[in-house]
Formats: sequence, C-alpha cells, structure tokens
Amino acid sequence: MPSNAPQEAAAMPHTAPLVCRNFHDNAWHDSTGEPIERRNPANGELAAVAPRATAEETARAVASARDAFPEWKRAVPAERSRLLHELAAACATRSEDLATAITREQGKPLDEARGETAKFVTALHYYAEEAVRVYGRTVPNDTPGFLSIVEREPLGPVAGIVPWNYPVELIGWKLGGATAAGCTIVVKPSEYTPGCAQVLSECVAATLPPGVVNFVYGEGGTGAALAGHPDIAKVAFTGSLRTGEALFRTVSGITGLSLELGGSCPMVVTDTADVAAAVAGATRRSFRNAGQICIAVNRVYVQRGVYEAFTAGLAEAADALTVADGLAVPDADVGALTMDETYRRTLDHIEDAVARGAEVVAGGGPVDGLAPGLFLRPTVLARAPADALVMHDETFGPLVGVAPFDDLDDAIERANGAPGGLAAYAYTQDTRETFALARGLDFGNVAVNNVDAGIMNAPYGGRRESGFGSEHGPEGLASYLQYKHVRLRHGAQ
Repeated sequence: MPSNAPQEAAAMPHTAPLVCRNFHDNAWHDSTGEPIERRNPANGELAAVAPRATAEETARAVASARDAFPEWKRAVPAERSRLLHELAAACATRSEDLATAITREQGKPLDEARGETAKFVTALHYYAEEAVRVYGRTVPNDTPGFLSIVEREPLGPVAGIVPWNYPVELIGWKLGGATAAGCTIVVKPSEYTPGCAQVLSECVAATLPPGVVNFVYGEGGTGAALAGHPDIAKVAFTGSLRTGEALFRTVSGITGLSLELGGSCPMVVTDTADVAAAVAGATRRSFRNAGQICIAVNRVYVQRGVYEAFTAGLAEAADALTVADGLAVPDADVGALTMDETYRRTLDHIEDAVARGAEVVAGGGPVDGLAPGLFLRPTVLARAPADALVMHDETFGPLVGVAPFDDLDDAIERANGAPGGLAAYAYTQDTRETFALARGLDFGNVAVNNVDAGIMNAPYGGRRESGFGSEHGPEGLASYLQYKHVRLRHGAQ
C-alpha cells in the first residue's frame, strides 16, 4: 500500500485566527471594506481575517511610503544595511509564528514552511550586505577641466504584489532588494495568505523607521489601486500570466514594472543521464509544495533508451510520498492545495490527458480519508501526448506528464514550444549534450543535473510569457535603482 495514505494526525491545539490590519506609518489601521476570511485548506478552519483595503486606504499607505522616501534615500548604505540585518533577526525570532501561519493559510507542510521562512531571513541578510555594494563610476571627458560621475539612485516608493504559494519568501525578494536600494515599499500580500504578512508587519514595526515598509490587504481591486497610483515609481509583481497582463495595462507608461509570471517548465532526460538522480530531481521539483511552484516541473521528455526505467522510477517515488495535513504531520512530503481552483484544474488536466491516451502510472485523484481538505495524490502520466493540457499549460498542482523522445534537437524544440520561459531542467552526463541543452533551452534559468534553478546571489527571471526583470543577486537590487550623470567643470588641468 503506498505511503501517501493519510497518517494518524497528532492532536492539534486550536489556534485563534490571525486578525490582519493595514499597516503604514508604523501603525495598524482599521478598514471600512468587507473583511476577507481565509480558511485552512486542510480542514476548513478559519485561519485569518483580513481587510479589503479601499482605494483611499491604499492611497494612505502609498503616502506613508512617499513621505518616508526622502529620509530613507539619504540614509547611508551602512545604516540601511544595519536595519535590514535587524529586521532579519527579528523575523528569525518569529520564524515559528511565520511558518505556522503559512501552513494554516497555504497548506504546505510545516517543515517546508519553516524552510521558506529560513530562506526569507537569508534574503534579508543578503540584501543587507548588498546595500553597501552599490557603486558608481567616473567617466573621462574629451575636454580638459571636466569630469563625469555616474551615480545610481533609488527610484522612489515602489509596490510589491506577491502571490500565495511562497507568501513570505517572495515578500523578502522585493522588500530586501527595494529597501537595500533606498526605496520605500508598499506590499500587497495575496488574499489567500494575509496572516503571515501580519506577523511580518509586527517585525517591521519593531525595527524599521515609519513608512519604509507598509502593507495593504485585499483582492484584485486593491492591487490595481496600488499599481495605478501616480506616486508609485515601480511595481514588482509575481503571479499568474492573466494578472500580470492586467497589471501591465494598469500601470502608467512612466511606471517601472517587473513581472515574474511562471509558465510550463520542462525537464529533458537523455540516455546518458544518471536515471536515479533524474528521478529524485523530478520527484522533488514536480511535487514539492504540491506542485504549486512557478518553477515546478510540469512535463518531462525522456530519451527512449531510459524512458521505461525513468517512468517506473518516478511512479514508484510519487506513490511513496506522504500526503497529510501539514500541521498534524510537519514532515509530510505533500500538504493540501491552497485553493479549490487549482485542485479542480489538476483533476481536469488528468482527465484530459487520459482521454487523449495518457496512462496514469501513479496517483490520479484525491486522497482517501482527508476530505474535505484539498488533498490530491501526486500523479504521473506516462506517454502524455503533446496536445494534452498538462504538456503545454501550467497545471500548478501535483501532476507531471512524461513523454519519450528520440532526437535531442526535437526534445529541445518541444521543451521550448509551450508558453513561458522561466525555468528548464536537464539530466545528462555527456558534455556536448550539456552545452546543447544549456544553450538551446530558451528559459531564464536552466539547471543541469540538479533542480535548484534559482539561488540567492544569481539573477532569477523569465523570458517570453514568463515576464521580464530579475530578482535575486545584485540584479535584484539594481532593478530599484536609476542612473544619474553628473558632469563637473572643476577647471584643473
């Protein structure tokens, strides 16, 4: 019997729902909008209550960021660095509160949420260090007595709009880069995960000057009001293609914009690959966070010589994963899906692929005994045809399609053929194949013989339908800076 059958749950103490309030000027403010109730997708219990900020309430948060910007911009980088380190330390002391809030709202297992919180703290420390490494340059002139100085200055107040799948970590990327650069920021968390942002706001209140970091809660209307506000210099957004396209139309023509929109991510496995390593990588990157990751493996193209061994190994590994309530079983492999829409779409993609000739070799439906929670068994579809939804649409659930190939150039063409260009993966032990895949895959991030497509100190961003702009690395800070050329006539010969 596969071990993804529900385990006996530990007795969980009742925890009161988190009450969220808009945060600006280092104080919390009530809202006149109808509240949002967010329920735990594992058991339906109320996890958090958050406001729907009106346009006027959103404008007040922007005003707070605008008023704080001149002083924060003038703060020496070492001071901004010190304060970001202090914020990171404060968040580390609340790491269990943050992780518990993530699991209750989003559904991922508690140990996985703890890992997310740790990466969030790491991001803050990283950008605290990068704050003191913003350099300019001098440019020689062709006229004696002149010198040109090129400086980089912060853009101004910015907006960070973040999704629900990594609700704390993705705030860290934007908050860290923006504030290290000297910008102030207004963050709009997802309406599905407001509670962890409330905990974060308490850490901000204890460490940062008023107005540097602000939070407003709400749904799409709040995000549109924030993105379209004339005092916002840049909008940094992570989320769906549909919402990203709407934001693209919302911002004014003089507002900066960066978009990370996910997409359908492929893996290519050649005959020379270490099949066991490829199976382990595909299992992790397909089913971690129940597949609700922008860089999750959606589809795998396997060369025919190792196709059967790989598919059988992946099916066995998927069936061995533990699916359970992430609070009751903190070390579960897969928790509840966050929202009913994703749950239904995953089932629809399975049904569509089977109707087109694919074979379910692992999983295939809900987990017995865990209703009414949004739990699905990790599912592997063998011989998934190219026209199946799973092979070109982003499922964003615990589902992966596997298809054989013969020619490497054909596999690369098929990998590039679906919308999106965020991340791709490859397993091969042949040098020529390694470089052919690394150069041929048209994605912003390509991982060969591993499935960690993003690291904190290297740029992370997409191509094509996956958006534009970079987070992580020095580039993640540079995107909040603008150049200034100062030409001096000093008169010295």
